Amino acid sequence: VQLVESGGGLVQAGGSLRLSCAASGSIFSSNVINAMGWYRQAPGKQRELVASITSSGSTNYADSVNGRFTISRDKAKNTAYLEMNSLNPDDTAVYYCNVLYGSHWWPSWGQGTQVTVSS
Repeated sequence: VQLVESGGGLVQAGGSLRLSCAASGSIFSSNVINAMGWYRQAPGKQRELVASITSSGSTNYADSVNGRFTISRDKAKNTAYLEMNSLNPDDTAVYYCNVLYGSHWWPSWGQGTQVTVSS
């Protein structure tokens, strides 16, 4: 699986960004990708799952972003998006996407995209 994230940048607190994730690989032809998700990792912290969306469109969010972030997915394009609103400095992190292959998240990662929120 190849994962390519984009859309990060520097934004002021209260601003918005939209991240994109393009996923590719032979496993997509076997219809075993059950979900896509967005993770983030801030300096000195563990990587955390912030949002996920299943093949049927069900979404789940971390408490810290619920109500501010929206995940969506274009299954035909194997692409996921993360719309981020009301950003605050605590959202500063490198954001990564991943795919749920069966019941496990794919073990390798893309390069991520940096999101920096200034106060």
